[in-house]
Amino acid sequence: MTIRTVVWGENIHENTNEIVRGIYPEGMHTTIANALNADPAISATTATLQEPEHGLSEARLAETDVLTWWGHKDHGAVSDVVVERVAKRVWEGMGLLVLHSGHFSKIFKRLMGTPCALKWREAGERERLWTINPRH
Repeated sequence: MTIRTVVWGENIHENTNEIVRGIYPEGMHTTIANALNADPAISATTATLQEPEHGLSEARLAETDVLTWWGHKDHGAVSDVVVERVAKRVWEGMGLLVLHSGHFSKIFKRLMGTPCALKWREAGERERLWTINPRH
């Protein structure tokens, strides 16, 4: 079974920063998709902020098993309609992998139900993490 993956990228740094463009001439999203496609069990394609519907139409999301999300500079430019569409697919079972600064993206905040501000405390408490399905 092939895992159908869409690698979504904001694609702003690649277009505005010469250093980033030099490292990722085809965009970070393409670099990530190419790395994923090295695995024959994964079929990765890309989508960007600049595409109609940010490349995330209902039809495309319906055929997506995992959405990888990277944004950093312009989270506010993502359409609320697309955010709700992605949230609905996640609730239906689509996987979502949010990378790096995506913690502050509209979709991550929508799904977490919090402002996702980077705050923490150090109280010496223990935390327990359960692995429910290690092969997922």
